[in-house]
Amino acid sequence: MFYLGLDLGRIRDPSALVAVERIDHRRAFLGSSFDRLLVRYAGRMPLGMPYPRVVERVRAVVRSEELLGNCVLAADGTGVGAPVVDMLSAARLGCEVCAVTITGGERGTLSSRFGASGQTAWSVPKQDLLAGLQLLLDEGRLKIAPMKETGRLVEELVNVKRTLNGSGRVRLGADGYGEHDDLAIALALACWCAQRRHGEYGEGTRRLPGI
Repeated sequence: MFYLGLDLGRIRDPSALVAVERIDHRRAFLGSSFDRLLVRYAGRMPLGMPYPRVVERVRAVVRSEELLGNCVLAADGTGVGAPVVDMLSAARLGCEVCAVTITGGERGTLSSRFGASGQTAWSVPKQDLLAGLQLLLDEGRLKIAPMKETGRLVEELVNVKRTLNGSGRVRLGADGYGEHDDLAIALALACWCAQRRHGEYGEGTRRLPGI
């Protein structure tokens, strides 16, 4: 099963799409359990690409022979992302679409369903997305296959930082340091979806140090 994360950008940051394959460990008479995630695709779209073309690019990926009917898409529904998620749902992608509003809060919530196509909607703190990603890396349960964007993705993961703003709120990301974190966020969305789908997200997860 494949899980995709879509981070939406436009003017300052490009949109990014990452796909991970969930690999389960199968045991005789005991069913299967989560083993690891393998990053199989990572791509950044040209800066300023119109959202209808972003939807077309996503559609081309999810309707590829390997992914068609065998994937779930977690799309950034924050701010202007909500109507884009509606566009994705209306595009007949051939996969489930989950809208994720990335918040600065401390607790995630299920917002039932929204939009013309009734897609599932979640609100998830950015710190939880990145902490879950860090845990997978620390445990060696997230592997990145060699591909064109491997170097850029690894660089973004290294550059993700934690800061405290003037109001005392924690801010996570690399974009405030002159760097982009679009691939890292897209990967975090894909990994969150892969675990949430099977009811495993939150089991053993931890916050980043000091949060």
